[in-house]
Parts: sequence; C-alpha cells; structure tokens
Amino acid sequence: MFLVVGATGELGGRIVRLLRADGHDVRCLVRASSDDGGLREVGATVVRGDLTDPPSLRVACEGVDTVIATAAAIARILAGARTPTIREIDEIGMLALVDSAESAGVQRFVYISGPDLDASLGPMDRAKLAVEKRLGTSRMRTVIIRSDAFQEIHLAPVGRFDMAAGKVSVIGHGDNPRRWIATDDVAALMAAVAVEPDPPAMLTIGGPEAMTKKEAIALAEQLTQRKMKVQRMPRPVARLAIRVLARRYDALATAFGAGLHQDTVEATWDDGPLRERGITPRPASDFIREQARDLV
Repeated sequence: MFLVVGATGELGGRIVRLLRADGHDVRCLVRASSDDGGLREVGATVVRGDLTDPPSLRVACEGVDTVIATAAAIARILAGARTPTIREIDEIGMLALVDSAESAGVQRFVYISGPDLDASLGPMDRAKLAVEKRLGTSRMRTVIIRSDAFQEIHLAPVGRFDMAAGKVSVIGHGDNPRRWIATDDVAALMAAVAVEPDPPAMLTIGGPEAMTKKEAIALAEQLTQRKMKVQRMPRPVARLAIRVLARRYDALATAFGAGLHQDTVEATWDDGPLRERGITPRPASDFIREQARDLV
C-alpha cells in the first residue's frame, strides 16, 4: 500500500495516476475541504486528514508500506489563504508525518526536496532542511529527490513569466544557467523510486537543458514577436525582502528566495537519474514553445 500526501497537488496527483496505472493500491491523505473526485476516479482510496492533525497522520499510515510526500503550503497561501503557514505544514507537519510513518512500521519514505538548500533563503528551505535532517536519522528506507525548479511554475504566469501579458520578473542578473524541470518528469521519477528494489538515498535532478533566465526571455520574445517588459529586483533587495517577509508572509519570502536561488546557485546536476529509468525529460525551451503555441 502506498500513501501519497499531497495528492491533490499537481505533482502528487500525477504520482497517484502513475501508480494506479501500474495496478498499485494507493491511499491519499486529503484535507476535508479538498476535492477528491479525481483521485477516486482513478481508484485511489481517500482518507481525510491534515498535516496539522497528528492523529489523522497516524491513522493514514496504518498498513502502509511506502509514503510519498509532496505536500506544500505555498500554493494555497499565494492563492489567498493565510493559514496554515509554511512552517506549520512544510516543517512541523511534515516532521509529524515522518514520525507517524516510522511508528506505523512504514518501510520506505520518498520525499521531494530541492538542491543546495540554504536556510537564509526563506521558510521553505529551512523546512526542507529540517525534514531532510530528520529523515537522515530514520529507521525507514528514505529516498530524497532534490529537484530543480518546475517549469510550470517558474516559466509560467504563476512565477511571473507571463508570455501572454508580455511581462516577466527577474531576481538578480538572470545569467545563471538552471535546469528547469517538467512536473511530469519529477512525478515519473518519484513513482519509479517508490517501487525500485534498491533505490538510492538521494537523487539530485534537473531538466535536460541548461538555460539562463535571459535566454528564456529571448526565446519568448522570438516566439511571440514582441518585447517582454522585464521587472528586475537586485539581489540585495531580494535578500532584504526575504528577511522582512519571513514571518509576516512566508510564501512571498519563499518565492523571492526561490528566485534568488536560481540566480546564484549553479546547476551542477543534470537529467541522468531520469534517463537511467527510461524517462525522456522535456527541455525548458519546449515548454516555452508550448506556451507560445497556446497564444495563437
């Protein structure tokens, strides 16, 4: 039995569908206010609970062999919710899930994280560092997937890369190559390591193409035949914003931290772990081209 925590999100939902397509029994922890229709349609079992409710986590983990954890608070907060916070979900709640899984005798725990985390870059990095540290002491077989940023977020309107409006935001210089990765490819990898007989303890992954933000903007301009209006935030301003907003608006602080991370940390990882498992990853330039075609 697999338990997916974060199944109503884009990444978790994809993992559920992949596991069900292969005939696996999948249980999903879903908040009372969330729509679970899509999960039930593919044959997943739904249990109601929340990362802020430890007793519900213990119930959800009973009889489970593998937990796959992708839940995060940032999307709900950016959409307008004020609570729970990133610390309450991504740190305290996720740590409670690890404890519950271990107590229930879960054998394997697969967790989505990020590469080269830095606590100074905001609440999300601090939370993931805390969870990684806890997993390092666990009796369970743990698999940490450190993934580069998702194309569907950081090269799309939600990440202020809005080709339709002709506007883009850049934190820093925009000349640091990164390997933005497709959500589908991360989902395929997490589903694969969840069933591998001998998975590695950690995999750091990115997409097949190294690209700077400046190059992404240039490609968008070429495809749309229009100049993008670029709003720039210097690195010192971003660092100050992270410190000021960390307590009052942790999602925005995390967004600034993600942009700063992409502008300052070189992507030394690649798509090797994907290709080793037969996953053909989508280049970031293909995602930008898909968005351009949708504008026609």
